[in-house]
Amino acid sequence: MTTYGLTDEHAMIADTVRSFVEKEIYPHEDLVERTGEVPQEIADEIKRKTIELGFYACNFPESAGGAGLNHVEFALVERELGRGSMALNHFFGRPQNILMACEGEQIERYRDPAIRGERMDALAMTEPGAGSDVRGMKCAAVRDGGDWVLNGTKHFISGAEHADFIIVFVATGEDQTPRGPKKRITTFLVDRDTPGFTIRDGYKSVSHRGYKNMILDFDDCRLPDAQVLGEVDGGFAVMNEWLYATRITVATMSVGRARRVFDYALDYAAEREQFGQKIGKFQGISFQLADMITEIDAADLLTLAAADRLDKGLPANREIASAKLYASEMLSRVTDAAIQVHGGMGLMDDYPLERFWRDARVERIWDGTSEIQRHIISREMLRALGA
Repeated sequence: MTTYGLTDEHAMIADTVRSFVEKEIYPHEDLVERTGEVPQEIADEIKRKTIELGFYACNFPESAGGAGLNHVEFALVERELGRGSMALNHFFGRPQNILMACEGEQIERYRDPAIRGERMDALAMTEPGAGSDVRGMKCAAVRDGGDWVLNGTKHFISGAEHADFIIVFVATGEDQTPRGPKKRITTFLVDRDTPGFTIRDGYKSVSHRGYKNMILDFDDCRLPDAQVLGEVDGGFAVMNEWLYATRITVATMSVGRARRVFDYALDYAAEREQFGQKIGKFQGISFQLADMITEIDAADLLTLAAADRLDKGLPANREIASAKLYASEMLSRVTDAAIQVHGGMGLMDDYPLERFWRDARVERIWDGTSEIQRHIISREMLRALGA
């Protein structure tokens, strides 16, 4: 376990969440993997125990009713949650941090109930024709009297089947720039039962079974100005703040998952015998273990360093992109190596390794592909030189 720069309080946070995941999440994983569903009674139990533990909405400040963890502390929470099923960890409850942009009545209707665990949120950005190219979204809202009318489709929306309301990014205009038309984006709060808004089943994924993706349809969905989150046409700034948080989450969860996978490989190498000795004594295995733990520790430190920059108020766009890129790709390498250590058994469902192998693939895609992260990293460096 990487401890560089961490305090006893940090260790306590990590140990508490890891223990919770092992006791409250692990026992239900096989059921979720087999059925692709999280029974409501299990979801409710996880949420209740998280609230009792004092970690529900721990990413929100104490002034808003959260636990007030800073970025490093929250990264440690997400790292340990990464060890368990995402479908089950969803109910540990970390509402979207951009709900802090709520004002007036929105605070009582959306932010505070989400923090208390009374209402669940989801976030909708991606569209069938707008993934990495967020500005290419076609889901749009136009003025009609004193209201906005939304039309379009979102897909790959995680957690929407459980959400009481959705935070939706839509185009609300267009500016002409030297590089061509540029969409203006606004964020809306949309209640589940709003007329003209429907949620339907998405695609069946091989990754993170039970953690479903849904499709959202807006058909002349009418919303008043009171549903705008933040400023009209100011959604891109809100979006970037959200992406900072989610990319660190992907990185930290990748580290946590890799550590669990590594533990399986290490234990197997210490127990399995071939040619009269433990397989861990063969360099073909021991060197793989050495590479695995080195990469895991490197990803851990890279991620915590990015979170620390946020806590210090320093620019962190490149560092966050580097953490997301390296940790997500590290996880793929580690899960593949762990299966190789186990040989044929690594692909059998007697072990969860094949599940982690499948789950790892999506980490290099969502919340910004590896290619997008490389673009961000190189752009930040070149801009500093005026290029």
